[in-house]
Amino acid sequence: MKPKILITHPIPDSGIKMLRNKYDVELNDYHGILDKKKLIEMARDKDVLLSLLSDSIDSEVIEECRNLKIISNYAVGFNNIDLKTATAKGIYVTNTPRTLDETTADFIFALILSISRRVVESDNFMRTGKFGGWGAMDFLGFDVYNSTLGIVGMGNIGKAVGRIAYYGFLMKVIYSDKFIDTKQLKFGAENVDFDTLLTESDFVTINVPLKEDTYHLIGERELNMMKKTAFLINTSRGPVVDENALYNALKEKRIAGAAIDVYEDEPRFVKGLEKLDNIVMTPHIASATIQTRQLMSYKAAQNIIDYFNGKIPEGLVNTEVLKRK
Repeated sequence: MKPKILITHPIPDSGIKMLRNKYDVELNDYHGILDKKKLIEMARDKDVLLSLLSDSIDSEVIEECRNLKIISNYAVGFNNIDLKTATAKGIYVTNTPRTLDETTADFIFALILSISRRVVESDNFMRTGKFGGWGAMDFLGFDVYNSTLGIVGMGNIGKAVGRIAYYGFLMKVIYSDKFIDTKQLKFGAENVDFDTLLTESDFVTINVPLKEDTYHLIGERELNMMKKTAFLINTSRGPVVDENALYNALKEKRIAGAAIDVYEDEPRFVKGLEKLDNIVMTPHIASATIQTRQLMSYKAAQNIIDYFNGKIPEGLVNTEVLKRK
């Protein structure tokens, strides 16, 4: 009997075709966050879950789905999955590594330019028929060129952002990451402590995973340390930033602006943010290019195929599960 796979939401077809050639695949065509009861109902008899980051695969889901052998997350992050319970049950959990680093770095600069040069604000100005001619004091922004970029977390995405900043915009790059030495970098950068980064940066970009020690990494204290002319960029995970504190800092203009792609309680966000003109908000689309999403689909499928072929999947994140073999 072929292993049964549930793909929890529509994804690009590259991975789906790979899986349908070998396994019994059920593709859920629902768009939006799945109710836990519905998720369990669909997954109860499945051997594999190909899940999205928006799917909460907690201990209850794992306990109820007793046939599960592998959870292939269509994402680089995996904080939506209870790794401890999955590992205890001998279930492999995989992600899609090295698929979206450059794409996300591109988007971070799209956000940096959009907020600092007031692109969204001025676009709305044009669409509402308010433009009456060029004015020397209209929509004054902040130069990206030759400014200081602070990178919180110098992982693969952080490195891609730093390279673009250093070579593309001639920015001074500083970063805070105790695990990455400057000798490992292929561009000029200085490793500084977190507080120094906050006080010296014109742009602060957050590129850390969501863990216990990064929850609300940016809160009222940290926002108050930033320059009044500085901008906060977050494409990592929503709960890394205290959204209420950010709202207050923006409303009171304690920082110049923010551009965020992720939210504490997606798809919801703190009410009032949408009314501010010093924030750019996007719906978690940092990896949303045709090429990257197809590659993620391919890698999510390949992880599953490797598992059933007796190989260690490239994206295996709970390597402790191998000790149970």
